[in-house]
Amino acid sequence: MHAQALLTIITLATTLGSVYAQTLSNDQINKVKGNLASSATHSWEIGTRMEALLSLDTPSFSVLNSTVPPPKKAPNSLDDVLGSAKSVLSQAPTGNGPKPLFDNDSSAADPASTGIGILIANWTGQSGDYANAAENQINYLLNKAPRAPNGAISHRADEAQLWSDFIYMVPPFLAYYGVTTSNQSMVHEAYNQIKLYRDQLRDSKAGNLWKHIVLGNDHDDDPGHWSTGNAWAAAGMMRVLGTIQHGPFAGSMKDEANDLENWAGEIHDGMFSHLQSSNLFLNYADADKSKSFEDAASTALIAASVYRLSLLSNQTIGKHLRQAEQIRQTLFKSDGSHVGSDGWLKPVVDPMNVGVQGEHSPEGQAFVLELHSAWRDWNATTGGQINASPLQATFSMLSVTIVAASVVVLLTV
Repeated sequence: MHAQALLTIITLATTLGSVYAQTLSNDQINKVKGNLASSATHSWEIGTRMEALLSLDTPSFSVLNSTVPPPKKAPNSLDDVLGSAKSVLSQAPTGNGPKPLFDNDSSAADPASTGIGILIANWTGQSGDYANAAENQINYLLNKAPRAPNGAISHRADEAQLWSDFIYMVPPFLAYYGVTTSNQSMVHEAYNQIKLYRDQLRDSKAGNLWKHIVLGNDHDDDPGHWSTGNAWAAAGMMRVLGTIQHGPFAGSMKDEANDLENWAGEIHDGMFSHLQSSNLFLNYADADKSKSFEDAASTALIAASVYRLSLLSNQTIGKHLRQAEQIRQTLFKSDGSHVGSDGWLKPVVDPMNVGVQGEHSPEGQAFVLELHSAWRDWNATTGGQINASPLQATFSMLSVTIVAASVVVLLTV
C-alpha cells in the first residue's frame, strides 16, 4: 500500500509541478520590488511601478481584476501605492488650471501614468487635494497638450509627436477618471485616443506591428517596431479594456471593448511571428538579429498582456498562451539567467536610449511583476491548463485536491 501511495505522490508532484514550475519565489519577488522602488525616479517609471503594485499586491483595486470604482476603504496592501501618490502630490504644481502632475516634464503623457494612484488616493479619502491635482492633469491633456492633425494628444510636451508608449500612460488614466467621476465620455475618449494612435502607428506592411515614434522633428522619428513600444500599447489597451468591462459602462461600450481585444490581438500576432528560439524578442521585433539584441523587458510585458487578454476576453483557449508560458518559464528559470539572485531582470534595453542595451531597467522590473501577477491570476482561473475551459480547469483543480486527500489516507494505512 505504501508503494501505491508513493506512486500517487509522484503523480501528484508531477501534476503540481507542471502548473507551478518556473515561478518566482517570494524572496525573488521582494528583491524585484525593492530594485523597482529604489530605481523608479522618472514620472513614467513611478506610474508604471504603481500599476505593477496594484496588480501584484491589491488586485481588488486593479482594473484588470475587479469592479471599478474600487471599495472606498484602502487595505494595508495599498500603502506603497498611496505613499507614492502622496509623494507625487507633494511636488505637483498647485492652483487650478491645466497643469501636469510633474512640472517641466518633457513628456505631455508620462506624468499621467501616475494619475491612477492619485485617483485612488482621492477615492479612498486620503489627506490632500488629490481631486484638484487629477482635474488639473485632465485639463492639461485635453486643453493644453499639443495635438496631432488627427486629434491625437501628443506624447511630447513641446510639439505634436506620437509615441507608442502613450497608450500605457494616458488612456488608462482617462478611463479611470471617467469611472470615478461617472463620466462615460471620458472613458470613450480613452478608447478614442487609442484609435487615433493606432491609425498613425500601426504598420500593416509589417504584420500590424506598431511604429515607435512618428511626427515631430525628423531626428526624433523612430519608425522602427520597438518591442517595448508594442508592449506598452498592448498592455495599455488591456487596462482600458479592464476599466470598461469591470466598470459601470460595460453594457453600452461592448463595441469599444471588442475593438480593444482585436487591436491587442493584432499586436500579439505581429510580435509572436518574430519570437526568437530563445523565447525572447529582439529589442526591435523584426530587426536583423545581427543589428539588434534580445530584450527581456518587452518580452515580459508582451507575455503579461497575453494572459490578460485571455482573461478579459474569456478566451481560456487563447492565441499565444503556449508561447507566453514558454516565455514565462524561460524568464523565471531557477538558474537566474534572466532574474538573477540580485533581483534584476536581464538582458534589458536602456530606457533612456532605446537603441542600446542597458544594465538595469526600472520599467523592466515592473514588467516582471506584471508577468508574475498576470500568470498568477490566469493560473487561478484556468488551473494552468492552456486548452481548458473554465469547467475543465475547475475539475482539474478538484482532481488534484482529491488526489492529495487520497495520499493522506493511503499514508495512514
